[in-house]
Amino acid sequence: MDAVVIAAGEGRRLRPLTERWPKPLLPIEGRPVLATLLRELAAAGFDATTVVTGHLGDRIRAFVGDGSAFGLAVRYAEQPSPLGSADAVLRAVAAGARAPLLVSAADTVYRAGDVGEAAREWTASGTAGGLGVRVDHGPERTPVRAEGGRLIALGEGDGTGLAAAPLWFLGDELAATLASLDGPPFELAAAFARALAAEREIAALALGPTRDLTRPTDVILRNFPYLWTKK
Repeated sequence: MDAVVIAAGEGRRLRPLTERWPKPLLPIEGRPVLATLLRELAAAGFDATTVVTGHLGDRIRAFVGDGSAFGLAVRYAEQPSPLGSADAVLRAVAAGARAPLLVSAADTVYRAGDVGEAAREWTASGTAGGLGVRVDHGPERTPVRAEGGRLIALGEGDGTGLAAAPLWFLGDELAATLASLDGPPFELAAAFARALAAEREIAALALGPTRDLTRPTDVILRNFPYLWTKK
């Protein structure tokens, strides 16, 4: 299985921080989010990863280099315009990534071990694709419905607070459908929704708590939590 890391976004809601620094290089617990993710992929057994860059991509390339510092061999693909997550995956495939694929956004920190466990569970499931799911009641999350370890609906919830995480798994068949999506933008969520409509099985892969950065105040909260503690 190849890994693809999408690190091309502009991080508009994090401005002005992202005017000089790409969102994946901002820290959580004092470490760049992208560094934590790459090390998690290495710990999960991946040895090669394609990083898709866009906004301030030169800074990401300078930071990651050939990936050896993180225990990986890293290749790069460029996404010049923000055309969506599925477009980013297609650019990674053009750069040499091959299905089956693990795809993650570069701005999320997963609980240690969760990425590897999700990869093993999806491989064992024999399903067309997999989606990481987490309990998250945030208003900006994409709700999902799942039953018996399978995704039932994407974009609608059942009141449990279950939401999609930016961790996708694509088998050969599902990956091949990305080139025929309507857009722009071309999004993985649309590909997964279409697969569900065609009665393809999608595994719902339970994750523990995740952390990410959405607004400038999150940088303070994730790195200096004591500033928010009430005495």
